Amino acid sequence: MDTETNPDDDIIPFKNILNEMYAKDCSKKVRAVVRAKGNAGKHISYLPPLGYMKDPEDKEKWIVEHIGASIVKEIFALCLKGYGPTQIARILTERGIDTPVVHFHKYKLPTALKLREDSDVWNAKTIAGILENMEYLGHTVNFRYYKKSYKSKKKYENPKDKWVIFENTQEAIIDQETFDTVQRIRDGRRRPTEMGEMNILSGMLYCADCGEKMYLCRCTTVKQAEYFNCSTYRKKKKKYCTSHQITAHAAMALIKNDIQYTIKFATENKEEFMSILKERAKAKSKRELASYIDGKEQAEKRIKALDKIIQNLYEDKVGGKISEERYMKMSDNYEAEQKTLTESLNYLKAEIEKAKTQYDNIQRFMAIVKRYSDFDEITPEILRAFVDKVIINEKVKVDGRYVHTIEIIYNFVEAIDLPDFDAHLREEN
Repeated sequence: MDTETNPDDDIIPFKNILNEMYAKDCSKKVRAVVRAKGNAGKHISYLPPLGYMKDPEDKEKWIVEHIGASIVKEIFALCLKGYGPTQIARILTERGIDTPVVHFHKYKLPTALKLREDSDVWNAKTIAGILENMEYLGHTVNFRYYKKSYKSKKKYENPKDKWVIFENTQEAIIDQETFDTVQRIRDGRRRPTEMGEMNILSGMLYCADCGEKMYLCRCTTVKQAEYFNCSTYRKKKKKYCTSHQITAHAAMALIKNDIQYTIKFATENKEEFMSILKERAKAKSKRELASYIDGKEQAEKRIKALDKIIQNLYEDKVGGKISEERYMKMSDNYEAEQKTLTESLNYLKAEIEKAKTQYDNIQRFMAIVKRYSDFDEITPEILRAFVDKVIINEKVKVDGRYVHTIEIIYNFVEAIDLPDFDAHLREEN
């Protein structure tokens, strides 16, 4: 039996191909526009994060939305107190703090999120995203995410070297020091013990001999008996390293003594302390830095002058004022001088940048000393503000007793060797 066919059926595959090509071309053009906008320092995110809103007078700019900003500040404050994303999410939910989606809908702020039955429950992923968002520093962060295909809605995070960051494009909600401290707390990746607790030092202690992290262990037969062991030793590789075992209490006591002595010395002997830091970092003095800057400026002026001299010399050769041989000899000399100056200039620029970084780091550490000049107990905020990591030496026998020694690697200035410090670095067992 003959069946009647639609003539259009034959060209449907071709229509699909053309539609696919058109959609792909449109997507490419849209991406090009977004790329240009992002590289120009404009926000490519259509919707501001919690704590910001679009400026009614200029849609390209973000301004602080204070109710949302207070929630963001509370999240950072809780992290500084030692709470992780899961704990923070539980605390906010128990307090009845609005989640971003609830907040956006309540205050008529634009959002692509829809209200659901569980929208009033915070989750750890949302908290983690807020804690690592550099836009709260007042920066524009573009190209953090990408899609593998224009057909896909799923976003993937780009490596940081592909991000394009423009600083100070809007009012900051979180200051740099708080943000950096929070990142150090989170970088520790502290995990709960089998009994559901976390230790403030987890992820910060390292074995002095093999360089590996110290693992937190807990003795179930003795209340609160937490201790750290070298991970190399603990993984049944005893022939490669020793245990370096130290109790959490002893380690904390050593660290507390170290930090408090450092603060005391820095406060009472500021000039000597600054000299020690400069010597430790081999930092340049202001006079040396000024000399480098002056040398850089002189080199730049001479290189610019040589460009003009070489150009005039070439014109003299073309005009017949000097011979080819004379031109080659003189230009070779000038170009050799220019090459030497360029090498010197590159060296001076590197040294100036290094000196400025060292000076800034010392000033940042001194600001931390001033901020936490007096404390009784070490909080996660204080610990992470001061300390990058702690090196644990194997205990040794001194006068019939076993003694632990540590080395603290401080943020910005690394290890600090202060006079009469040995007594403050020991804990007898």
